[in-house]
Amino acid sequence: MTAGKPLLLPSRRSDVPPFYAMDVLRSASALRAAGRDVLSLCVGQPSIGAPKLVRDEAARLIASDIIGYTEALGLPALRERIAQYYRERYGVNVPAERIVVTTGSSGAFLLAFLAAFDDGARIALARPGYPPYFAIQKALDLEAVPVDVDQSTGFQITADHVDALCFQPGGLNGVMVASPANPTGSMLPKADFAALIGACAAHGVRLISDEIYHGITFGKREHSALEFTDDAIVINSFSKYFCMTGWRLGWMVVPQNLVRPIEALVQSFYISAPTISQAAAIRAFDCTEELDQIVAGYARNRDILMEALPKMGITRFAPVDGAFYLYADVSPFTNDSMSFCARLLDDTGVALTPGVDFDARNGHSFVRISFAGSEADTADAMRRLQGWLRG
Repeated sequence: MTAGKPLLLPSRRSDVPPFYAMDVLRSASALRAAGRDVLSLCVGQPSIGAPKLVRDEAARLIASDIIGYTEALGLPALRERIAQYYRERYGVNVPAERIVVTTGSSGAFLLAFLAAFDDGARIALARPGYPPYFAIQKALDLEAVPVDVDQSTGFQITADHVDALCFQPGGLNGVMVASPANPTGSMLPKADFAALIGACAAHGVRLISDEIYHGITFGKREHSALEFTDDAIVINSFSKYFCMTGWRLGWMVVPQNLVRPIEALVQSFYISAPTISQAAAIRAFDCTEELDQIVAGYARNRDILMEALPKMGITRFAPVDGAFYLYADVSPFTNDSMSFCARLLDDTGVALTPGVDFDARNGHSFVRISFAGSEADTADAMRRLQGWLRG
């Protein structure tokens, strides 16, 4: 530092916790670059790429079209196709003008929090839960209100939670719900979802529904908040079911009075979502047979984990009803999930995510295992983990 010159510090709002899953991925990538045989079960990324129809359409666009900006709210043809998807999958009519195409679901969360809440607003989130929910709120001067969930509540926020929080000092302005959830894979039954939405309506609380794992379920049917209300903000993505993580494309369905505010934010933040991704994604809805076969592969991986883990002494985990994660209690082996995952990666090349990423209070004895990879890698990872635990 030059003598007499003041030190310029990062902003207070940038002081958010790291997303440890991405830190683990960085460490795993470094080991792989050094020649180690690494099995990455730390991030929620399908190991199979985008459907062929999507890739073919993108190649056609690159070869033949001038790629410019789209409207800030997204390509009209894509918004219409998403509206058709809601009619076909959920039986609900969503006007295309209420659909906003975003730069991944991450962009949608940022827009939702900015458009729906003023600084200081109190928003309830399940704990354990997805780390960026908390980080985005902290950066925007919102107050995250963690709600500890467990087997007794199906690892989900309930109507009773909302009722109780609304009568606490400060009240409640919003609720963030995810079904299927990350990291637990838990899902809200239809009656519970309806009751939760009813409680939010009764108290004037805004609901944001994260539905990015819809399409990836195991024996249960997922429900959209749009089946019960037009007042919720619903967020979805092409990354998970549609296997388009790196295309950075998501969408949100918003109440009519939020369309114009969100459009203005998009115009100033990033103009529009990537044009090639948007145009190619229209074809993704024609690939459900191919995509459902991939989900069947996740189900087989899930079976591998649920059979192998109890044999190692890992017998307690969240329900794994949807998404492609298993959130496991490893307290027989550690009360320091950060150290546990670091040693496991270094010793065996298996990358898992420490539970403290999702629950700073109680996650020290939990890990999240992603089973979005191949069956061979999933089985090999379980063999390595079992050998390591046995010493």
